[in-house]
Amino acid sequence: MEREVAGYLPGLPADQVEWRTLTFTRGNDALEVAVPVLTDAQIAALAARVRDAARRTLKTRTVADIAATIDRAVARLLDRDDPWRQKAERLLPLVTGYDAEMVRLGLTGYLKTFRRPELQKFLVEDFANPSILDDFQPTPKGGFAKAHGPELLLHIWAGNVPGLPLWSLISGLLVKAGTVGKVPTAEPLFAGWFARILAEVDPDLADCLAIVWWKGGDEAQELMWLVQADTVVAYGGNDALAAIRGRVPITTRYLPYGHKISFGMVARSALDVGKAGMVANRAAYDVVRYDQQGCYSPQLFFVERGGRVSPREFAGYFANELAAHETRFPRRALSMAEAGSVAAWRNAEEMKTFAQPTRTLLGDPAGAWSVAYADAPEGLSPCGLNRTVTIVAVDRLADAVPGLAPHRAFLQTVGVAADPEELHRLAGLLGAVGVTRICALGRMTAPEAGWHHDGRFNLLDLVTLTEIEQSAEQAADAFARYVD
Repeated sequence: MEREVAGYLPGLPADQVEWRTLTFTRGNDALEVAVPVLTDAQIAALAARVRDAARRTLKTRTVADIAATIDRAVARLLDRDDPWRQKAERLLPLVTGYDAEMVRLGLTGYLKTFRRPELQKFLVEDFANPSILDDFQPTPKGGFAKAHGPELLLHIWAGNVPGLPLWSLISGLLVKAGTVGKVPTAEPLFAGWFARILAEVDPDLADCLAIVWWKGGDEAQELMWLVQADTVVAYGGNDALAAIRGRVPITTRYLPYGHKISFGMVARSALDVGKAGMVANRAAYDVVRYDQQGCYSPQLFFVERGGRVSPREFAGYFANELAAHETRFPRRALSMAEAGSVAAWRNAEEMKTFAQPTRTLLGDPAGAWSVAYADAPEGLSPCGLNRTVTIVAVDRLADAVPGLAPHRAFLQTVGVAADPEELHRLAGLLGAVGVTRICALGRMTAPEAGWHHDGRFNLLDLVTLTEIEQSAEQAADAFARYVD
């Protein structure tokens, strides 16, 4: 059985750390992953080391230099001949259960988001002048300002989508924060690998970040880290995030990212015979990629009547595309809880077909995917995930929007297939009810560099500004040597 060590603990000798073993199996393959269990003293020492190293090294570097270092690390992971990339392609399918080809393609597409040109987009999306992270810069209202990242930024990650922690981890590095990330039990490897690669390509940054683990629900261990950090970014279920909020010190900035619902919209302009198959293919890919485990994954589609392809016919196209994708990217094996959720959703949909004769349920004989078709508008409701989708027919896409308003707090991404005029008309309506991202179908699970997650800022939310007001400048003139 292969064994891998998770985490990254600068300054803590491995033989002085307690390790717990997580076991992952897939078919005849098995992997043991050792995760660190730190004492209170080790937590305090590691936090101090990261904080001090960031003050000494990271905060003295220019943001352009930091972006160049991140770019070199990401380049290693994009190189399929690099040992780190080969390890990722070999082990991540085993750990997460996702199809190996899906992981390979997904990693490449995702990692390209963090090359240096894309990081420049991250920066200018939040800062008109990114040099504000390096030194005082003039402000539009007059005076000067400088942005300061946290002394110690704690990330609490969730989920099993490979590489997902990189988004917030890299955001923290760009604002020059000493960074500690807590990996999820479901995928404990990738963040630690990235930290080690970063230390290899730039040894001066080796002590500026750490990757740790604690068992979910271990409040004592969590609290030890919460009191060390001055900013906390957390991902997960809403109940878990609410519990963390109750433990975060009142002086600590807390940025939670909870569960969201995303969906698609297909206008009649996209529903002729020549286009509908392509639209269905792209929509199905958004569902298949990582089995709807991301907050940006669609759970239902509103399809407009009046096109040459009807919504019911589109549901058939969509089912065919899910079947084709299942051949190329087989769905991962589900846990008992996940299988139960899918079964409960299917049972509920089957019951609806008895009460509503126009409603149908299409599905793979082996249960790998399911498509429910509703011929009448209905409210927004979650699906069973793991390749379960509802297609809802509407007379006009705009008719679906009012019913979304009660779910404002949970709305995120909408994938749209429509002509330009309809796209902009829908965007105004969707934004008014709380949607924060509108993209093309086929791109729902691949946000652009600089995406404002849940409508917030990646970098600005992490910093504080120090301002030199004009009054201070003007008063300083009176004390200059050149004044008589």
